Amino acid sequence: MATANKNLSNYDKNALPNAKDFRFGIVVSEWNDHITNGLFNGAEAALLDCGALPDNIIRWNVPGSFELVYGAQRMIVTQEVDVVITIGCVIKGETMHFEFVCEGVTQGIKDLNVQTDVPVIFCLLTDNNEQQSIDRSGGVHGNKGTEAAIAAIKMADLRRKTM
Repeated sequence: MATANKNLSNYDKNALPNAKDFRFGIVVSEWNDHITNGLFNGAEAALLDCGALPDNIIRWNVPGSFELVYGAQRMIVTQEVDVVITIGCVIKGETMHFEFVCEGVTQGIKDLNVQTDVPVIFCLLTDNNEQQSIDRSGGVHGNKGTEAAIAAIKMADLRRKTM
């Protein structure tokens, strides 16, 4: 397990750009919302801790993880954001649905990163069971939402420096 000995929530905010001047979009799946809300809370807390203004954090909910791609695309087009974080959770079940959703979202987020000039951060948990998701959304392995927020700050800064 890649995160067995690593808490995903550890970061040094002094080594990061100040997030005060960035506008963040966060698209959150309502499916498995007990997990995705934990991920959002981690992302929001990290952004605020690093200087983001509450009014510069925009949250949109979408029904499921597959809809994250469309939500992110619409946010890019309509909200003048510097970066979008997509937050979802897909837990493996007994059918191929898990593979189709995970692959579709992964490719969709990759496509947005290639086709637009706004970075889209991938925060989609793709776990074998619910406990693994709990462990990564504020549990023993920290919060993957926090990690996504730190990546978002770095990518927003890169975007601004290269425009």
